Amino acid sequence: MQFLSTKDKIIILWSAMSTVSDAFLRNDSFRSNSLRSESFSEEKDTGTVQEVGCLSIIVLGASGDLAKKKTFPALFHLFKQGFLQENDVHIFGYARSKLSDEDLRERIRGYLGQAASTKQTEVLSRFLQLIQYVSGSYDSEDGFQLLNKQISEHELSKQSEPGTSRRLFYLALPPSVYPPVCKMIRRYCMNQSNLGGWTRIVVEKPFGKDLKTAEDLSSQLGELFDEKELYRIDHYLGKELVQNLLVLRFANRLFLPLWNRDNIDSIQIVFREDFGTEGRGGYFDEYGIIRDIIQNHLLQVLCLVAMEKPVSLYPEHIRDEKVKVVLQSVIPIKFEEVVLGQYEGYKDDATVSDNSNTPTFATIVLHIYNERWEGVPFILKAGKALNSRKAEIRIQFKDVPGDIFESKRQGRNEFVIRLQPSEAMYMKLTVKKPGLEMSTIQSELDLSYGLRYQDANIPEAYERLILDTIRGDQQHFVRRDELRVAWEIFTPLLNSIEEGKLKTIMYKPGSRGPAEADELLAKVGYVQTHGYIWIPATL
Repeated sequence: MQFLSTKDKIIILWSAMSTVSDAFLRNDSFRSNSLRSESFSEEKDTGTVQEVGCLSIIVLGASGDLAKKKTFPALFHLFKQGFLQENDVHIFGYARSKLSDEDLRERIRGYLGQAASTKQTEVLSRFLQLIQYVSGSYDSEDGFQLLNKQISEHELSKQSEPGTSRRLFYLALPPSVYPPVCKMIRRYCMNQSNLGGWTRIVVEKPFGKDLKTAEDLSSQLGELFDEKELYRIDHYLGKELVQNLLVLRFANRLFLPLWNRDNIDSIQIVFREDFGTEGRGGYFDEYGIIRDIIQNHLLQVLCLVAMEKPVSLYPEHIRDEKVKVVLQSVIPIKFEEVVLGQYEGYKDDATVSDNSNTPTFATIVLHIYNERWEGVPFILKAGKALNSRKAEIRIQFKDVPGDIFESKRQGRNEFVIRLQPSEAMYMKLTVKKPGLEMSTIQSELDLSYGLRYQDANIPEAYERLILDTIRGDQQHFVRRDELRVAWEIFTPLLNSIEEGKLKTIMYKPGSRGPAEADELLAKVGYVQTHGYIWIPATL
């Protein structure tokens, strides 16, 4: 490889990406019927086992926004694709609201998409008939006893032997009620024998507010369930291109010699929203952008970008490597490499304190001290009310040595993985500008998913993660030691913000954020490309 020219390496890279693309296009797994069997062919590699039999999915907080907008639509999409079989599955909603079965069905119907044909209308109706509602409070013995009675009656109707059925509890609830709810589940709703059945608990972030509260919550849940029963969901790990990171890094020979400090100058992991808190000001002011996005979503992506190759695809082997990167290698955050911002008008929300110092924007530089990454800044950046909406990983390579074309004027090579919207991977390259003159211009090699895989069904993150829970695959869920180390990294910074030692800088809505953030990027070595704009491919 070292004797190949840069041009040859680029050709090999794009050829490899095209070959992978063609293979995926030819693969019938993109058709819903064969997708199910193709996915399950991975069992031998991941250590999961295909299971059949009675499955009860219990959505706690069924009348809330998260359940209506994310959980139930994800279940419906899995049902449409054949991953949830009508004869096996039944869905129970549980919440404090006084509703009938039909009331809940009507509440969620509008979030399940519009049926374009009689056949789709029939599928929607069949799904809704699987849903049953139980009303009760989250610390009520009577409520959970009634819930267990309804589940048990369904299992008996399916001729399921006691202890052989499967129960998945999805807690679409605030973390403050996790302990009492989990106690009720443990006491009244668990399978009582070990005959092949299971009970699994899915909990949503935030997993605490700092190291102490996270540890307290983990201890309370750990007293009730073991790690194999707990699934801490981080929906970012269910995104298509986040999951593609392992394949991209370890299935393509070309990337192996490039993915290190000798070739990479900096790595950015970016999350930008073009809207503010929009009525969630009180909730957001309690957590801020670091707890809401950076400490969990972006740090998890960093682990996948920076980790070493696992010995197999077995979930624990992958999670072991993620923990090694964070636990053993990330050095403490330097406060001079942090920029915090708050957009003008944030405090106009009546639920936000007039003297709030909560950041709605943050740029934080992390450093990994190991042989692969020493000297490479990992820049985590997230913000609200900015000039664009996107999430991406941006890997910037070093300057070309002995640059006879003076290509530095055009900008550095960058490999960009666009997570949302318009999922894509593209490589920014310097090429000859068309025409008679020997002049250069920056362009890209572009793999846009919407264009390349027009017939593919790219699943939503929640679909994938719920399916992983049913399969018992914990690869894309947060382990307790991961959670602890993540809070150890960010708690000192969060404490300093709350103590007023670090102040937020005001920025205008619709801007890039504080100018100081761009200055910090330049200080750590990032070179911004001026004049080049990536335009998503269209059909």
